[in-house]
Amino acid sequence: MTTIILKLKPLLTLSDAAFEQLCHHNPEMRLERTATGELIAMAPTVSESGYYNASFIAQLWNWNQQTQLGVVFDSSAGFTLPNGAIRSPDASWIRQECWDSLLPQQKRKFAPICPDFVLELLSPSDELTETQGKLEEYLANGTRLGWLIDTQSQQAMIYRPEQPIEVLHRPALLLGEEVLPGFTLQLQFLWPPL
Repeated sequence: MTTIILKLKPLLTLSDAAFEQLCHHNPEMRLERTATGELIAMAPTVSESGYYNASFIAQLWNWNQQTQLGVVFDSSAGFTLPNGAIRSPDASWIRQECWDSLLPQQKRKFAPICPDFVLELLSPSDELTETQGKLEEYLANGTRLGWLIDTQSQQAMIYRPEQPIEVLHRPALLLGEEVLPGFTLQLQFLWPPL
């Protein structure tokens, strides 16, 4: 299965409310909306990717439970970015003070906020260039640290604002730096023995 992109303009424009209704009436679909109004229907992740994502979210959640610095989200959470796109990273984190600044009704929708940290795992149905574009979009909208993990090429790509992308081959771990202080994402289980 692959990702499907529907070009709706100029025939149709999906408002935030219409997009929310579309998602509500199609809960079995994983949908995103680009900044230019295209509708993206993503294929379900393969079982292996779901296992990896669960591990990443568990590690992030455990660290956050200890530090109480923010809020952790899984891939089902959508966010309305400043550019108008509605995106759902595989895993994300927002500082507590930023999350607390939102109104309760904003939290019950696709919150108008860009996560401080995002993680995307390249699934077999994902295109590398499209996923790299998503990471760049997150950075352009306020993300302070992004990780793109590609198990096929056995690489992790680290995205930071106004810095070149750092590419690591078969890293054992990734550090949360100043964005996620003290957080270490263990990756050894991803890579087959050499």
